[in-house]
Amino acid sequence: QSIVQAYKSGITLQRNTTSLGRWDFSGSFFFSISAITTIGYGNLSPSTVAGRIFCILFALFGIPLNLVILNEIGQLMLLGVQHCAHRLEEVFHWQKKASLLIKTCALVTGLLLFLLLPPLLLSDKEGWSYEEGFYYSFITLSTIGFGDYVIGMNPDRTYPGWYKNVISLWILFGMAWLALVIKLCINFLE
Repeated sequence: QSIVQAYKSGITLQRNTTSLGRWDFSGSFFFSISAITTIGYGNLSPSTVAGRIFCILFALFGIPLNLVILNEIGQLMLLGVQHCAHRLEEVFHWQKKASLLIKTCALVTGLLLFLLLPPLLLSDKEGWSYEEGFYYSFITLSTIGFGDYVIGMNPDRTYPGWYKNVISLWILFGMAWLALVIKLCINFLE
């Protein structure tokens, strides 16, 4: 019981180190993002009654607000793609080709920004293989969030202050992009 309580307080059994900084700005921001996106990795959670009550209230307002924001981000991305397609149609007098070309470019750009390039950063900062980073990227953006891979938790590594903040923003924009891709797949299947 003492070991479990110590672990919940942030003490790891390896090398008797602590997970200090879990509740600094970057860690708190990351926790907030994982809560309102419903990823819930399971590695961080409030340990006091007041913290749990606050988390419930935060999630009650944060989850719907996040859905609205993700929808708006997705709509802005979609408008950008449609605007580019319209401009290509005007300039080159392409009809179907412009729309297909722009949608393909948006898909490839999103794949690069949200699924193919982030594992390179994760490999560097976390020491994971590219495949592990890709797995983390998809599991995170799809909000599955198993918790078997979580950023910034290795006590043997030093993480820059910007790292969790950048990953948090990547999660928001990546989820909006993946929602558009899933919507496109649903439309295709229907």
